[in-house]
Amino acid sequence: MDRRRFLRSLLSGATTAVIGASALRSFPALAGDPARFAEGLRDAPWLAGWRSVSSETLGPATVPLQGRLPAGFGGTLYRNGPAWTERNGFRYEHWFDGDGMVHGWRFNGDGTLTHRAKMVATPKFTREHKAGRFLYMSAGTSVPDMQPVRNNDDANTANTAVTMINGRLFALCEAGSAFELDPDQLDTIGPVTWRPDLASVPFSAHPLTDRDGSVWNFGSIALMGGAGIMIWHIGADGALRSANVLDTPIFGYQHAFAMTDRHLVFVLLPFDYGDTGNTFFERMRFAPQRACRIAVVPKDAPDTAQWFEADFAAIYHFGDACERNGEIVLRAVRHDDIDRAHSVMREAVAGDAAHAVNSPSTVLQLRLDLRSGGARWEDTGFGGIEFPLFDARTAGDRGARLYAPTKEGGATAPYFNAVASFDLERGRRRAWRYGQDVLAEEHVFVPRPGSRDADDGWVVGTLLDAKTQRSGIAVLDARRIEDGPLAQAWLPYTVPLGFHGCFAQRA
Repeated sequence: MDRRRFLRSLLSGATTAVIGASALRSFPALAGDPARFAEGLRDAPWLAGWRSVSSETLGPATVPLQGRLPAGFGGTLYRNGPAWTERNGFRYEHWFDGDGMVHGWRFNGDGTLTHRAKMVATPKFTREHKAGRFLYMSAGTSVPDMQPVRNNDDANTANTAVTMINGRLFALCEAGSAFELDPDQLDTIGPVTWRPDLASVPFSAHPLTDRDGSVWNFGSIALMGGAGIMIWHIGADGALRSANVLDTPIFGYQHAFAMTDRHLVFVLLPFDYGDTGNTFFERMRFAPQRACRIAVVPKDAPDTAQWFEADFAAIYHFGDACERNGEIVLRAVRHDDIDRAHSVMREAVAGDAAHAVNSPSTVLQLRLDLRSGGARWEDTGFGGIEFPLFDARTAGDRGARLYAPTKEGGATAPYFNAVASFDLERGRRRAWRYGQDVLAEEHVFVPRPGSRDADDGWVVGTLLDAKTQRSGIAVLDARRIEDGPLAQAWLPYTVPLGFHGCFAQRA
């Protein structure tokens, strides 16, 4: 059997066996109550970050910028996140479940900013919108009277991240295809099939761009009931270069991965399926008594790996990775409370502001000795962050500075209210606190045009001011974050908190 026929047989069989069988059953709802959430919102305005939208579009709204944009800065910040979380008196209880809405925050170059947002018109969203209720399986909430699905894309929410490849904009989630959008109007063009025999195979939410402009990504076949990792390589021109299945020794969960100049690194978190619950996150039980298995994959042989073992760590997101003297060092954010890692900010999603707690975290370094096969985690001494990003121009043999939302001083919400830079090699942390009523999201690094020096640029991130009920955006000097925003803008409305974004610089 040739390679393509083998992949087609493996992947279509796994989809039918697991997703199809699960979706044909019907279970009682275990969801939140919209009325309870609305009651909580009245007492805790910061819960607006988890309020469901009720319109397929927001904006466009053009607002003035406060301050001055630095010379050379211009373009659009695209962001994605769960936005439609309630239908017909039924509310999702897991933050990862809501249908995706993509936002464009465009810096116009005339002292103004324009925001617009649209729901990603996936088959799931379109059919459920017409029916007036949720129909299909979700990641973490049991839906009553679930309808059968043919493949992953029937349940695809496209709600986690966005990426640009060769001027094309894609909305991404963990378990399905990338959905292409018009980068100006944000209209949905449709799912992308990189090759006909790979339709609906997961193209995950954290692709990484190589120095030649090509893009690496993965898809977890474990989410389809099989075993292994699909490793994607997309050229800078947007065409598929390769798609290889890496066999894995365990069922392992991975949300993201890390990359050096020569290798891809996948950390598989061991888990078991429990007897209670019907969705992936309801049934999944992390297995901290077992070691993480770590695959170091050569870019020039992406269907092979050198395997390592390290103590269990509950990780969603990685920072940078570097390679020197036969050793790979990567940075990751560990969720210290394994139970909360299953459902981050679950009380906020339910409207229970009094008991809401953000998942505590620690920044770790993983050292992988390519010669001896040894692996070990190290505590960096930093924590209380998530969504770390960095300047991808950093030299491949040294650690990068991380940029991430964090908490600084008192806050009315159990969420991030600041942004910080972390120089882990020097043990330095610099932060800007937006205020006790402001919720801060991921901040994307934007390089200064024409510069090749690492960290010469800006970070741009979105905010929610619970006191004024406005969402906003801020631009800061990456090298002087502690000086605060160079420019910021505020909308006349709030938008739901999301997860990940990317910045498209204006030519």
